[in-house]
Amino acid sequence: QVQLVESGGGLVQPGGSLRLSCAASGSIESINAMSWYRQGPGKQRELVATITSGGKTVYAGSLQGRFTISRENAKRTVYLQMNSLKPEDTAVYYCNVITGPPRVGNFWGQGTQVTVSS
Repeated sequence: QVQLVESGGGLVQPGGSLRLSCAASGSIESINAMSWYRQGPGKQRELVATITSGGKTVYAGSLQGRFTISRENAKRTVYLQMNSLKPEDTAVYYCNVITGPPRVGNFWGQGTQVTVSS
């Protein structure tokens, strides 16, 4: 069993910054990719950014430059630094972890609300 605990969400004014964290715990042999997704009001869940075990990063095209994903393997934690936030960044942000090898698993956090408003 794998648990993901997210933190760092909240209310921020336009132009502000937030840093999200997601810590994985439980029966984990290894972690492959760690990602952040988001789901805005009335929208489908979308990928924000992914970071592989080797540190390669992939971003949704419109977010690169404002958002930065990073990870601390020893802590099994992934971060999302969000700068220059806009009202359209308002969403529930979800952490996703792909574990393995040898056993491959796909796990989601409970989500953390980010609201960008003046």
